[in-house]
Amino acid sequence: MLMNKNSTPSNGEARLHYGPSGFRVLRAGQFVTCAMSGVPIALEELRYWSVEYQEPYATAQLATERLKP
Repeated sequence: MLMNKNSTPSNGEARLHYGPSGFRVLRAGQFVTCAMSGVPIALEELRYWSVEYQEPYATAQLATERLKP
């Protein structure tokens, strides 16, 4: 990871922008919080999110439940 002299790595919550096939890190961190359950999700474990709502989900079941009409 490239960092300038004024930045430090964060062990806290990351801020992401969710796209249709991936996400972009806006603020470095180790995890995001599931929008449905509130549990932390390590970035390397993040598999489910909503582009429309810009929210991460811990499981496929939670993502499906959130996105029901």
